[in-house]
Amino acid sequence: MSVDYAVEGRVARLTLNSPHNHNALSTALVEQLHQGFADAAAADVRAVVLGHTGTTFCAGADLSEAAGRDPGDVAVDRAREMTRLLRAILELPVPVIAAVDGHVRAGGMGLLGACDIAVAGPSSTFALTEARIGVAPSIISLTLLPRLSARAAGRYFLTGEKFGPAEAADIGLITMAADDVGTTVAGLTANIAKASPQGLAVSKALTTAAVLADFDAHAERLTEQSARLFVSDEAREGMLAFLQKRQPSWA
Repeated sequence: MSVDYAVEGRVARLTLNSPHNHNALSTALVEQLHQGFADAAAADVRAVVLGHTGTTFCAGADLSEAAGRDPGDVAVDRAREMTRLLRAILELPVPVIAAVDGHVRAGGMGLLGACDIAVAGPSSTFALTEARIGVAPSIISLTLLPRLSARAAGRYFLTGEKFGPAEAADIGLITMAADDVGTTVAGLTANIAKASPQGLAVSKALTTAAVLADFDAHAERLTEQSARLFVSDEAREGMLAFLQKRQPSWA
């Protein structure tokens, strides 16, 4: 399994468990996440904790699945899978808490933006490096832009700089940095467990209504943009340079 699912008391735990490819968003992992969120919604839980094994929370799309397929089809499929996953987190009737103590890139950043609460430990690093390989954080901007300050988005979308949990908390990407992620998350879920199902569902809906409205207004356009960028000449050069560990032609 790429995703482990367990229920402990009033908390459902979804753990990304594909460390061999840095918890990349393969078709199997995405589908298992959808099933896990659906199971959690049907269970008598008050919160979902989204965690990970290994040193990476999530590295983004699993590009290895593109082998032997039309690049355009792959790009559209990947964009639609990501859009559907982010929306599922936003509309889940129970809060989702990201428990991170590792590297977060690309689609993993979008997952953080979709979660209601995000806690990151001292081993966490974050970066938006899409522009360096000829693409852009199109789909994940749907959940990141509502979280980040405008100045922070303008900086990190463009520079691709790596930053740590303290900066991530300052700019709104995560809720808090913590030395002990497990203890901090346990405290949060204990407080959330005191709420009623109705109270939680309606309270969460109040916080996500504007994000969902903007999401639905722009998702289709950004899906098309993401697919178009993915199959461009610059993106091909950027991805090839990355795999060959060299500078792209424009650098």
